[in-house]
Amino acid sequence: MASHRRPKPASRTRVTVLTATAAAAVALTSQAAHADPKPTKSEVKAKVDKLYEEAEQATEKYDGAKEQQNKLKKQVDDLQDNVARGQAALNKQRDQLGALASAQYRSGGIDESVQLFLSSDPTNFLDKASSMDQLSTQQTEALKTFQSQQRSLAQQRQEAQDKLGDLADTRKQLGEKKKEVQSKLADAQKLLNSLTAAERQSLAAADARASRASSRADLGNEVPASQLGGAALSAAQTKIGKPYVYGATGPSSFDCSGLTSWAYAQAGATIPRTSQSQANAGTRIYSQSALKPGDLVIFYGDFHHVGLYAGNGQVLHAPKPGAYVRYESIGNMTFEFGVRI
Repeated sequence: MASHRRPKPASRTRVTVLTATAAAAVALTSQAAHADPKPTKSEVKAKVDKLYEEAEQATEKYDGAKEQQNKLKKQVDDLQDNVARGQAALNKQRDQLGALASAQYRSGGIDESVQLFLSSDPTNFLDKASSMDQLSTQQTEALKTFQSQQRSLAQQRQEAQDKLGDLADTRKQLGEKKKEVQSKLADAQKLLNSLTAAERQSLAAADARASRASSRADLGNEVPASQLGGAALSAAQTKIGKPYVYGATGPSSFDCSGLTSWAYAQAGATIPRTSQSQANAGTRIYSQSALKPGDLVIFYGDFHHVGLYAGNGQVLHAPKPGAYVRYESIGNMTFEFGVRI
């Protein structure tokens, strides 16, 4: 005889577990559906290029701090050298005054004003004018000269101390800019490492093709801006294929302003180290059609990139980290103006 008993209902615990499991599955499915997709090779390249541009901006600031450090270091060295020479002259003058005092003592005693001057605190000597009447003209002039040298030496010592403080601040800034550049480059490398080996090879091949095409650039037959500009461009052309390295000024690697400053140095002219300073190093030319080979070309609103105009719309420059000195169309970057040295 068939059983008519009702099936035993599922326990509450079992229902709860099944419900939780189903909810978790739905949640995971939803997260997977809304997860950020892996960036494409083009998106990674765009982000890397942006990081490289930011690294170059930081590089120019690093170069500026380094240039300032070098200037301050020279100023400090010069001041310290002057202080050393001044102290030697002061010691000689003091010896002469001591000899004068000894002679006075032997002839009947040291003048009170000389005693005052040779004491541990002679700076108030000239304020005690009454004692000057007891000195000869020669003594008076010698003592005035001594005090003048003493004051000058104190000022130079203070100036040297101030410059040392500035130098310490600049070195701190230099370290901060170096870290910023390294951080940007590390972020760019991390993005590149997220690509497959094939994708990385594809990007490298594209950059290599750009460099090969650069060597065949049609520069036309334009006359250089000047003999100086022509010589600078010729020097830079010998460095095609050299790598971009931040802070580098040649001869085996360069950053953008390192290349232009090196090139003009080979031509016999000294121009500022950074692209921002080079923007003010000569006559500005705001029309691209007026540019001549050898002119500097300044790019972007903050002037963080510079190259040399090579003719026929081509610029010779150190482009960015990971790239090499090459020709490139002036239209590939945001043109601001040219500078004729």
